[in-house]
Amino acid sequence: MPQAADYYLHNPLIHRERRLAKSTSEWVRSFSCEDLKPLIVCRGPIRKEAMDVYHEMGISHFGILLSEKDSIVYPNALAPELRQLTDSRRVHRVPDYTGASKEERVERINQIIQIAKDNGYDSIFAGYGFMAEDEEFVAAIEAAGLSFIGPCAATQARAGKKDEAKRTALSVNVSVTPGVDNVTARTLLRKHPTREQLLALVKAEELSCDSKVLKDTKLPLETLADHILMASYAKGIDLYSIEELSAQVQIEVAELFRKHPKSRFRLKAIGGGGGKGQRILGASLLAAKNADEKLIAKAAAEAPTLVREVLNEVKANGVGDNKNVLIELNIEQTRHNEIQLLGNGEWCVSLGGRDCSLQMHEQKLLEVSVTQEGLMAAIERAKAAGRKEEVKALESDLKVLKRMEEESARFGEAVGLDSASTFECIVDRDRHYFMEVNTRIQVEHRVTELCYSLKFTNPKDKNDFFIVESLVEAMALLARHKKRLPKPERVVRFNASVEARLNATDASLSPHAGGMIRYWSKPIKGEVRDDQGISMLNPDTGLFMKYKVAGAYDSNIALLLTKGEDRLRSYERLSEVLRSTTLRGSSLATNLEFHYGLVNWFLGRNVNAKPTTRFVVPYLTLVGTLKEEANKLDVVYAFIQMKKHYAKLVAEQYADQPDMCAKELKNISAILDRKGTLLTRPMERLLTDPHLLSGWLSMNTKNFRVDKGKVVWLRNPLGVLNETYEYLHMSYRPHKPAAEIIWDHDNELLQQSLHFYRTLREKFGFERDEYFKLNDLLNKEKPQGGFDAETWDRIRSAHYGYECGLELLGMLFLIGGNTKFWDMCVQDDLEVVIPDYLTDLDLQARMKKILVPPPATKADEIVAVCGGMYYGQEAPGLPPFITEGMHFEKDQPLYIIEVMKMFNTIRAPFSGTIDKILMEGGDGTIVHKGQPLFKITPDEKFVEVDPKVVEKAKRERTMEYLKAVL
Repeated sequence: MPQAADYYLHNPLIHRERRLAKSTSEWVRSFSCEDLKPLIVCRGPIRKEAMDVYHEMGISHFGILLSEKDSIVYPNALAPELRQLTDSRRVHRVPDYTGASKEERVERINQIIQIAKDNGYDSIFAGYGFMAEDEEFVAAIEAAGLSFIGPCAATQARAGKKDEAKRTALSVNVSVTPGVDNVTARTLLRKHPTREQLLALVKAEELSCDSKVLKDTKLPLETLADHILMASYAKGIDLYSIEELSAQVQIEVAELFRKHPKSRFRLKAIGGGGGKGQRILGASLLAAKNADEKLIAKAAAEAPTLVREVLNEVKANGVGDNKNVLIELNIEQTRHNEIQLLGNGEWCVSLGGRDCSLQMHEQKLLEVSVTQEGLMAAIERAKAAGRKEEVKALESDLKVLKRMEEESARFGEAVGLDSASTFECIVDRDRHYFMEVNTRIQVEHRVTELCYSLKFTNPKDKNDFFIVESLVEAMALLARHKKRLPKPERVVRFNASVEARLNATDASLSPHAGGMIRYWSKPIKGEVRDDQGISMLNPDTGLFMKYKVAGAYDSNIALLLTKGEDRLRSYERLSEVLRSTTLRGSSLATNLEFHYGLVNWFLGRNVNAKPTTRFVVPYLTLVGTLKEEANKLDVVYAFIQMKKHYAKLVAEQYADQPDMCAKELKNISAILDRKGTLLTRPMERLLTDPHLLSGWLSMNTKNFRVDKGKVVWLRNPLGVLNETYEYLHMSYRPHKPAAEIIWDHDNELLQQSLHFYRTLREKFGFERDEYFKLNDLLNKEKPQGGFDAETWDRIRSAHYGYECGLELLGMLFLIGGNTKFWDMCVQDDLEVVIPDYLTDLDLQARMKKILVPPPATKADEIVAVCGGMYYGQEAPGLPPFITEGMHFEKDQPLYIIEVMKMFNTIRAPFSGTIDKILMEGGDGTIVHKGQPLFKITPDEKFVEVDPKVVEKAKRERTMEYLKAVL
C-alpha cells in the first residue's frame, strides 16, 4: 500500500499512515483517493481485504453488498466482515449476486447499479468474483456514469472472453494452445453453410450487423458467422440449439482425437474461471494402446454431456447467451504458470510469475512465486552445491519466465489493459503456451505483493515518489487517476512467497460444506492470514465467535501466506504456520493436514521441484495407500507384543539364574511401561492421519535405511521422536491441555535421553546423522573414549534403557517401504517422478474411498455422498436420471450435487433397481451428507465383514511389521 516517499524512507519499520493526502509532496498528494466512494460487490477474503485497504487509504465512504443466498440456503451463515463493519447503512443486500438466469442477471445488474446511485457510491469493486469478468456488468456500470475498479468493458471484451483473447494473442505473436476457438461459428455454418444463407438469416432475424462486414466477399465464412452470432447475442436470440452445439463439439473432438492420438482435450466455456466451466474428455483414449474409430467415437460421445455441464456451471445456457466453448489440447505434463499484469491503458508492466500447478479439479491449492530474482538466487545456490542438473533446469525456467513476462506485457498493451489482470500459461519444460487472461485480480495476488512493491516516481523529480504494496490499492489508484499514473518500477521485497488455500474439503479434497468453526488459533509471527474476519474475537468477551462454513459458493475459508529470502525459507515458514494452526468445530473438515503433509513432502525432497497439474491426484492416491496400510496396524498391540519379546530375551539370557531373571524382567517391564505413551501417542496420531504420515516420512527420508529388511537408524531415534512431537505440534507447552501435548513424565524422560546422547556425541565428535557409528561404539564391551570400565558399563546400561523399545518407530518406515512411498520422488533435473500405478483410475477411486469412507448406509439404500444442492436431471427440460422401478448399472449417473460452485455428477457404486425415490422436493433442494435418497435392491447381496476376522488380520499384519523391526 502506498506511503509518501518522505515518510516511507524515514519510518520503514513502524505502522505507516497510508493516506497520500498527508504527504509533504504536492505531486504525491495529487494521487490521493480519499474522495473515492466504492461499493464492494464480492465476497470471501478479498472483501475483507478491500475494506481494510480502503480504510487505510482514508476512504471513508465505502459499502459492501451481501447476497441473501447464503443466509437462505444456510440459515446460520454470516458474513464475518459484519463484525467489523457495523454501520448498517453501508451494508446492502440482493437475493443473489448474479441470478439464476439471464433475465435475473440483468435484473441484478440494474439493482446493484441502483443501490450504488441511491447510496452515493461512485465506483464498484468486484474483486475476483465472476462479476469482475462480466463484460455486460462492467459496460452497464460505465453507461450509468460509475467507475469500475478493474479492467474496463473494452478490455473485458478483448481479453476477458477466452476465444477473443486467444485470437488477440495470435495477432501479437503470443504462443497459444492447439485447438478450436470458434465452434459456435462452425455450428452455425453447419446449419447455413453458404454466404447467401448466412445473409438471408441476418435479414430473416432482423439482426443489426455491420454492413461493411456483410458486403466483404473476401471475409472468411467463419469470421462472418462469428459477426452474425455477436449480433444475435446482442438481440437476445439463439441461432442454434445446445443440442446442435453439442453435436458440433462432438464432431470437432473426434477430428482432434484423430489428429492428436493418445491425447485428451479440455472443454472450456469462454466465460468460466476458477476451474468452473471446464471438463476434460478422452481419458479412455489416453489409456488405450490403439485408438481405433470405435474408441474415438465412444470418447467423443462424452462431449454433449460435458458441454451441457460447462454451460450450466457458468450459467450460459439461457436464450441469447454466448455459448461458445473452447476445445484445447490438454497438455498432460504441464505446469500452470501465470504472470501478474498491471496497466493504465497506455503502459503495462509484468510483476513476475506464480506457479499454480498444485491444483485439483482446476481448483488451485498451493501457489508459489516465480520471479527472476528468486530464480537467479536459486541458480547460484545450486551452482555452489554442484547440482548441475538443477542449475540447467532452473536456467530453463528463467528463460521461459522472461519470455512469458515479455509476451504478457505485449498482450496487455494490445488490449489496452487499464487495471490488474493475470496472463495465464501452461509450461511444458522449455516451452509455454498462452491459456487465457483473467481480467481481474486473482485469489493469489498477495503472492506477488510479497515479492514486489510498486514505485511510482514523479517524471520531473526522481526523488519524489510513493510506494504501493497492495494490488487492491493500485486498482483503486488506476480507477481514480487513470492515465495520470506514471509507469511504475517494480521493487523487490522478498525473493519468494507461497500461499496455501485453506478450503472446506475433506481428506480426499472433496467439498465439505455446512461445518461450524468454533475455534481458530491466533496467527503466528510471519503468518499472513486472509480469513474474511473469521478469526476476529468478540470485542466484549475476547472469545472466538463461531462461524458457519456455507457451501453456496466456493470452498475457500482463508488464504495462508509466508515469505522468505528464498523458496526454502518460505516453505519452512509455511510449515511452521500450518503446524501451529489449530481449527476446531463441529462437522468441520478442511485441507489443513493435506497442506501440511504436502509442504513437508517438498521440504523433504526439493522445494524447487517442478510438479505438473497432474501431481495432486496421484499424490492423494499415494497418501491413500499409506492410510490403507496404516489401517492394518495396531500400535498398542505391537507395544504389548514388544514387551513380551523383551521378556523372552531376558528369560533366555538368565535361564539358569532365576533370581536375576525375575529382577531383570521387572526392570525391563518398568523401562518399557515408562515409554508406553511416549511412543504410542505420536505413532497413533500419524497412523490415524495419512497426510501427517506423508509429511513425516518425507522429513525423515535421510534418517534411516533398510538393510536386508531391517531398519537401520542413521540418526538417533530419540532425536527423531523429539522432532516427531514438534512436527505434530505436541511439544511440551505448560499452558496447553494434556491431550494436545507430550505428557510431563514422557517429556522428562525424552529430555533426559536427548541430553545424554548430546553429551556422548560431543565427547566422541560424531555428527547428528552419524548415530549408527555411536551405536556401534556403545555395543562394544571394551571401554571407549577413555572411560573406565565401571563408567562405561553405566553408559552402556543407560544407552540400552533409553533406546529400548524405540524400534517400534521403525514400523512407520516400513509402511513407507511397503507402499512404495519413496518411488514418487524428485529427480536431479527437478522433474517429479510419478509411478504409473498411481495414475490408475480404479486405484485412484478406491484410495479416495480409503481416505474418506462413504457415509454409513443400509444395504437397501443409496445416500447423499456430501451436502449440497440436489439435482435429479442433467439440465432443465431433460429426462430425470432415474425413475422408480428402473434398473441401473454400475457407474451410471444417479444425481448431481452442486456444492462449492461445482456440479458433481454422482454415479452408481454398484448395479441394482430403484424401488423408491426418497428424495423430497425438486431440483435445487438442499441435502446433507448421509441423507437417504433412494430405496434400492442391489443386484448382488452384500456380505457383512466379521469384526473378529478383521481384528485377527490386523494383529497378524502388526506382528509381521514387529518382526521386521525387532
